[in-house]
Amino acid sequence: MCCFFTVFLFLGPRFANVIWWIANPARWDLAFSSVVWPILGIIFAPWTTMVYMLFFVGGIAGFEWFWIVLAVLADIGMYVGGGAGNRDRVPGL
Repeated sequence: MCCFFTVFLFLGPRFANVIWWIANPARWDLAFSSVVWPILGIIFAPWTTMVYMLFFVGGIAGFEWFWIVLAVLADIGMYVGGGAGNRDRVPGL
């Protein structure tokens, strides 16, 4: 678990998800019935995919939905923050 957090800190959530998938494929197979959903999750919503995988084993219920909503907001903030930060580069905005 220590290596997972180190990868997470230095390389970001997408790379950490890929490493986690390689290290523990049984957990990913249990959570997803197809390979398509985790790949799309890693590409478009890495924080949500990571939190979902963290809580999936015991089932998602109760307060765990709060963490998933925070992860969705982090993913949205990642895209919105990038657009707002590059706003000055586009003329006319």
